[in-house]
Amino acid sequence: MFKSFSTEEYINSFSPEIQQLLAQIRETIRQAAPGAEEVISYQMPALKLNGILVWYAAFKKHIGFFPTASGIEAFRDQLSAYKLSKGTIRFPLDKPMPLDLISEIVKFRVSENQKKATSKLKMKY
Repeated sequence: MFKSFSTEEYINSFSPEIQQLLAQIRETIRQAAPGAEEVISYQMPALKLNGILVWYAAFKKHIGFFPTASGIEAFRDQLSAYKLSKGTIRFPLDKPMPLDLISEIVKFRVSENQKKATSKLKMKY
């Protein structure tokens, strides 16, 4: 069983340079998703609003950003400079962090989750 930890503890477990990047990403996500709850999911920081919006994590050579497959598909053209997989974007540590793009993706995910939540409510009635 894994020990539970907070987003602050996760961020503080890295070098100062990585802490700074993670803090910038965290703040960008929080501003793009006001009211979202910070959680730890799959041992990574995540934000939740009508379900998980995005996860993010630091790795040896990149920041992993996990906006689900739909978040990647919607921004595929803007993500062409990055390594992608089905649900993952890898932002290299040696390049500027695309905070504006991260914000756009998070806002898209907020809208997507809101639509799903609204349609679930309509199905109940």
